[in-house]
Amino acid sequence: MIAGRHPWGSNQGAVAFRKMSYTVLMIGVLINFFSYAIEPEHSLFSLVMSFAFVASVGLGALFWVAIEYLTSAVWSVAMRRVFEFLAGVIPFLIILALPLLFNLHEIFIWTHKSYIKHNSGMLIKLPYLNAISFTIRTIVILAVWVLFYELMTRNSLLQDTTHEEDLTKRNIKLSAAFMPIFGVTLTLFAIDWLMSLSPSWYSTIFGVYYFAGASLAAMAMGTLMVVTLNENGLFPVKLSRDHYYNLGGLIFAFSNFWAYIAFSQFMLIWYGNLPEETAWIIPRMNGSWAAISVILVFFHFLVPFVGLITRSAKMKPQRLISISICILLAHALDIYWLVMPAYSEKRAPFSLAELSFLLISFGFVFAVFAQKSKRNSLIPVGDPKLKKSLEFQI
Repeated sequence: MIAGRHPWGSNQGAVAFRKMSYTVLMIGVLINFFSYAIEPEHSLFSLVMSFAFVASVGLGALFWVAIEYLTSAVWSVAMRRVFEFLAGVIPFLIILALPLLFNLHEIFIWTHKSYIKHNSGMLIKLPYLNAISFTIRTIVILAVWVLFYELMTRNSLLQDTTHEEDLTKRNIKLSAAFMPIFGVTLTLFAIDWLMSLSPSWYSTIFGVYYFAGASLAAMAMGTLMVVTLNENGLFPVKLSRDHYYNLGGLIFAFSNFWAYIAFSQFMLIWYGNLPEETAWIIPRMNGSWAAISVILVFFHFLVPFVGLITRSAKMKPQRLISISICILLAHALDIYWLVMPAYSEKRAPFSLAELSFLLISFGFVFAVFAQKSKRNSLIPVGDPKLKKSLEFQI
């Protein structure tokens, strides 16, 4: 521990954060139960959104951990543990998945025999889109994610006490194996849980779209945590504005990447003008859904673009915090925009179910982070590159 700095786990702020996180999560769960009693299907769709949101933050965070190892990055070493803690939601995703797997018939129209009967194009998709294979894929995907998470974080935490450089080399090899598997499993997850809500529609870049949102959301969440802790004297070491600049640069880059993929998907659908493709985009261009589409462009792209376009802006802590919050809320709205038209095509619903989605999603991530940081150091104290990371200058 650096002299004059308080350990996060025993700090009063940490205790308050844990209590707040658990409270938000529990309130969200209770509201979802209440919503289920009134509108069961609506409540289940909100849980699908929470599942997709939490998975995106957790897997996106593990992606950034793997990127650091593969690129042998130095500047981010001091912050890596924050992303490892955010990835800590991965083993708990099964909690969100189980109630959904037991209610597939209420969520996915492709489970209805009447729908298949009147849509002959679905017959060729039946070997893939059926409840048994869907459930098996979900369980296997979650198990693979948990395996890589446990192996990589175990080595990182073990290094805190052993200081063995060999553990870093092991994680580099694990990261190299993880990346192609990450790409395939993330795409399958997005196809199954999001794209198949509209089973007659497909997009060949939908997995990339979900990846763009996940990687950006994870970076925004990590930046929010790091900068907030550092500015309030709760981070074990003092990070510089140079560290902030790189965080801001990645947020800026990936918000542009998300916009590029989003526009590419829209342009291909619009230009192709095929009925099986336009049937998905037309509802999102009309009524209240059209307003949400505009809001998404504004807050998911334009605000981060303008807010972080200069070098000095990327170094301002309050700017990074506000932009990170903006992106996280926009990402939640993006998940809502992807999921809820399958439930309510004519208008965008706003009720207790949507409130529970926000509370469960953010409460889940914060609660796991709070619990992980209570038991372990916020920085990888045994990493041989930590000293260079703290001395990093652009």
